[in-house]
Amino acid sequence: MIKIKPSKKLASLPPYLFARINAIKTEAYKKNLDVIDLVMGNPDMPTPSHIVERLCDSVQNHPHTHRYPQAKGMPRFRKAVSSWMQRRFGVNIDPETEVSALIGSKEGIAHLCMTYLNPGDIALVCDPAYPVHFNGVILAGGKIHSLPLLAENKFLPDLSKVPAKVAKKAKLLFLNYPNNPTTGIIEDIGFLYDAVAFAKKYNILLIYDNAYSEVTFDGYVAPSIFQIPGGKDVALEFHSTSKTFNMAGWRIGWVCGLQKLMYPLEKFKSFLDYGAPTFIQLAAAAALEGSQECVKEQCAIYKRRRDKMVDGLNKIGWPAQKPKASMYLWLKLPPSVKKMNSLEFCEKLLEETGVAITPGVGFGKCGEGYVRMALVTHDNRFHDALLRIKKFLKNTAN
Repeated sequence: MIKIKPSKKLASLPPYLFARINAIKTEAYKKNLDVIDLVMGNPDMPTPSHIVERLCDSVQNHPHTHRYPQAKGMPRFRKAVSSWMQRRFGVNIDPETEVSALIGSKEGIAHLCMTYLNPGDIALVCDPAYPVHFNGVILAGGKIHSLPLLAENKFLPDLSKVPAKVAKKAKLLFLNYPNNPTTGIIEDIGFLYDAVAFAKKYNILLIYDNAYSEVTFDGYVAPSIFQIPGGKDVALEFHSTSKTFNMAGWRIGWVCGLQKLMYPLEKFKSFLDYGAPTFIQLAAAAALEGSQECVKEQCAIYKRRRDKMVDGLNKIGWPAQKPKASMYLWLKLPPSVKKMNSLEFCEKLLEETGVAITPGVGFGKCGEGYVRMALVTHDNRFHDALLRIKKFLKNTAN
């Protein structure tokens, strides 16, 4: 067998802690342990039927949709995106030049890093963050300047603390609100005004990851960066159907913004992929064009799960707050557990109870001391999870 090493870029990636948790889950399944999987933000609810029906009709009755797709996205999909952005945020997006289809926003963000970053270029990345925000930079050969997300700052980065010499060299700034994993939201729109001004001052491309814009509760409405004057001049905004329409496995999303900012990504992708399948684009267009009642219904389900789990955690002595957005709970480690880090806690909880959650350190150094819990199982299972966690906390108090 030949001996060959992977690239230094791949070797430089931080340990993928989700793989460790998945390995423990696999062992638990082998032992017939009843696993309650709250690790990934992987929606357990089905894709709405009208979207599935559109896919089936396209595949069965329109064989031309089986051919190579238009890499940028078919006109029908791009027009649907443009209309949805107008209805939802009141912003004008040219479907011809300012929308591009993605094979999921994760793919788009990773490819964008490769599009814009040269080896050694600096990217401003929040910590904790959705892993592709920092992994994409690393794989592109860039360098990360971390922006801590702290509870005392409502999990917003303090851009005023970025040294001027760093800001002058930075090429990208990543923002993600509603935030994964912290569930933080933008309550004061002034933050986005400041972010746009910061990006303009230092000539930085602002990457606005808006994947959770529609998973909100208690009357909160998430904004678009394009609602801010000048936002379109400095930013690209990424969206996904994964959480909005329970289409995580379909792998379809989009990026929008000025053509001059998007074109390099479109060019890069043209060398690497053929784009999302046409029949999936048509189904996604149906999702965007159709009634949004299904989105409201799923938000009501997530809210019910949120309330049940947060109330239950507080009753068993694990302080928790109700987030206004996302499908997660971001929790400090229980006060009764003082000697474990987040990975040790999650491993032990899974091994002893079958409840699987994510260690906060998997999202960055500032995630240590926290865990993320995804609200992605049947409502009745949260009662079982609470009973197991209560017993676990009692037995492991130190």
